[in-house]
Amino acid sequence: MNGGKADTAGPLLLGVRHHGPGSARAVRAVLEEARPDVVLIEGPPEADALLPLAAEEDMRPPVALLAHAVDEPGRSAFWPLAAFSPEWVALRWALEHKVPVRFIDLPAAHTLAREDDEDPGPGAGDDVRIDPLGALAEAAGYDDAERWWEDVVEHRGVGEGDAMASFTALEEAMTALREEYGSGGHRRDLVREAHMRLRIRAALRESEDGVAVVCGAWHVPALRHKAAVAADRALLKGLPKVKTDMTWVPWTHRRLSRTSGYGAGIDSPGWYGHLFDAPDRPVERWLTKVAGLLRAEDRIVSSAHVIEAVRLAETLAALRGRPLPGLGETTDAVRAVMCEGSDVPLALVRDRLVVGDVLGEVPAAAPAVPLQRDLTRIQRRLRLKPEAGERELELDLRKETDAERGRLLHRLRLLGIGWGEPAAARGGTGTFRETWRLRWEPELSVRVAEAGIWGTTVLAAATAKAEADAVGARGLAEVTGLAEHCLLAALPEALPTVMRILTDRAALDTDVGHLAQALPALVRSLR
Repeated sequence: MNGGKADTAGPLLLGVRHHGPGSARAVRAVLEEARPDVVLIEGPPEADALLPLAAEEDMRPPVALLAHAVDEPGRSAFWPLAAFSPEWVALRWALEHKVPVRFIDLPAAHTLAREDDEDPGPGAGDDVRIDPLGALAEAAGYDDAERWWEDVVEHRGVGEGDAMASFTALEEAMTALREEYGSGGHRRDLVREAHMRLRIRAALRESEDGVAVVCGAWHVPALRHKAAVAADRALLKGLPKVKTDMTWVPWTHRRLSRTSGYGAGIDSPGWYGHLFDAPDRPVERWLTKVAGLLRAEDRIVSSAHVIEAVRLAETLAALRGRPLPGLGETTDAVRAVMCEGSDVPLALVRDRLVVGDVLGEVPAAAPAVPLQRDLTRIQRRLRLKPEAGERELELDLRKETDAERGRLLHRLRLLGIGWGEPAAARGGTGTFRETWRLRWEPELSVRVAEAGIWGTTVLAAATAKAEADAVGARGLAEVTGLAEHCLLAALPEALPTVMRILTDRAALDTDVGHLAQALPALVRSLR
């Protein structure tokens, strides 16, 4: 550091753990101290034009950048960001201080054109054959990488003058790992790092004394490496490419906790969010929050229980040689003191607090396919807000608003957008009632983009999809099922096509078994 600026020897490389609150706090502290002129972040460069939206009041994490191939919307990738993600903190800092901020990872146009469809893409985490944190934890004598990370990063405060200490230590550790294991054996990492080096060089030409780079700690040694420009360009030459669209979409804590699909593999996003937000005394504040949840569920939990749980968590941490109680110690204390040894209420604590049903929000100005805009407009008009938690919706189809809600959910199901699933109605078997189980998953944004090929409105898209499905149906039962869907979804323009094909199939199909399979849907349609 020199006069409040970053070291002039080169870029300020801040190697982080994606979605790590300790890394996020340290990033914020370093940026406040260094005041760089440019901030570069690991992420898809196509999103640069969307970054100013992160400063809008109605942008609330968790959110994700969604990229999809224009000609094949199902080919997509997400880059999730939570409030405690270091990348989000760096982005917000740059926007608040009016500092240029850009993404420098391999473009999504190349990522989506990859041949290996099972490769999750850079947004899903560092793709290496070894687990860097696991290797470091094992070297330190830990059998649990999460516990090691909590002890050395999450439970370590950022004091005056030592904001860079954790980054320096992580870089040294990652350098040793890469010397031992190389790049992990993945050419894609080498290509990504070559692209990042080229973008860093371009930024340094603009501001030689103020470039900060926020990226996965695994990449820092490679970005520090003085590779030849020609060699980096050679690695990027001839990469396959597809035309790509990108936007912001809401994300959820529950999705962050999943290790498969587009999940980030964060076991406890609610706990991580608490560690990031708590100004002090995180254990006391957490156990108070747990007590409030249990009281709301009619369990007898007093302030004395909270005090005793704090003491037990601190004792357990001391016995286990930990600097501060972590999630394991607080969970054990909750089980013993507040739950009387039972895991049943503890499951509620994990579901509601440790993971949580937080759903982010994005501004209306975020780019969206026309079908998404129509769906959003209908959701607002019908007061049917997407929510991360599962809930039941009882509809009385004699009421116009409820009838419209039911038609919308049926149309979306026909389009493969499974926001709602029909459930058994509580009020009997009358056809004027419907019960739905609703849960909005982030991946439904991809399904909406895919369904956009059928039309620009929900009604037009569902009509076109029903007609196409009827033409391509293999059996009579499929067509009768479509006829039922058309009635439930109120698709009058599709129904004639479906009924014509149904009549033709019924006249030609002499198989009694096929006719029997078609009867249930026909009977329900008549009712």
